[in-house]
Amino acid sequence: MLPDEKYPGLTIRGCAGVSGLSQVVAFGVDWASMSDKKVAISTMDAPAAIGPYSQAVRVGDTLFASGQVALDPATGQLVPGGVTEQTIRVLENVKAVLAEAGLDLMHVVKTTVFLKSMGDFAAMNAVYERYLAPAGVVPPARSTVAVAGLPKDALVEIEVIAKEV
Repeated sequence: MLPDEKYPGLTIRGCAGVSGLSQVVAFGVDWASMSDKKVAISTMDAPAAIGPYSQAVRVGDTLFASGQVALDPATGQLVPGGVTEQTIRVLENVKAVLAEAGLDLMHVVKTTVFLKSMGDFAAMNAVYERYLAPAGVVPPARSTVAVAGLPKDALVEIEVIAKEV
């Protein structure tokens, strides 16, 4: 790429005298210079953390997002309905956190799904596939486990790891 080529929200600058090395500035943040720093990511478009943790943490080009449950960010309440409705809300919350970091669902490389009941696996999986594994897309690696309980008595929680590619 040529030095100082600009794209919406992204600047790539060639570094003089260093072959192949460039600086990436996305959404006003020079991520390359922060590669060894831990940066908290937070957005009002997803529910606020309900404890002493970050919605996500970015280290260099990797984002580690905390688990999201089906809380409506506007009300702080669990969305009505079953696991299908909750999985939709969870993944919309995940999308909002990713967007705040300048990423999207295509950047997700690993997920962990927590289900209150494995009986909900098929319904959760149908929604998950639409968001994270549409036709022609390499789906992320995934673990799915059943748990005794989730925050706010949710039916599903999903955490993700995303990486710029």
